[in-house]
Parts: sequence; structure tokens; C-alpha cells
Amino acid sequence: MSGTKSEFPKLAKPAIRALESAGLFRLQQLTEVQEEELAKLHGMGPKAIEQLRLALLEKGWQFNKK
Repeated sequence: MSGTKSEFPKLAKPAIRALESAGLFRLQQLTEVQEEELAKLHGMGPKAIEQLRLALLEKGWQFNKK
């Protein structure tokens, strides 16, 4: 879905593609996803996960802890 303005922080293109292919387009959607599941996505590395974690924290949110 190129051309879609996502709410995610500036991430590497493979990480953005991984999120979009998983149907994730908004930061708030990540509160429903476990960090471990996100890490399994092809293109999602530790740096991108850390950037997302910090972006969530800025909003007072976090990944789903189950």
C-alpha cells in the first residue's frame, strides 16, 4: 500500500513492508500484537522493534503482553 501515510516512526523500508503485509498501518494496532510475533515478520529487525517500542511509549502504549 505505497502512498499510504503510516503513523509509524521512520523505519527501514523492509520493516514498513513487513508491517503493511501483516495488515498493520497504525501505531495503535501494535498494542494488539505481541513483540515476539512482530519479531517473526520477515524484514522486522531488533532496531525497528526498538523504534516501535519507543514510539508506543511516547503515547503511553505498549505491545500486547498477552
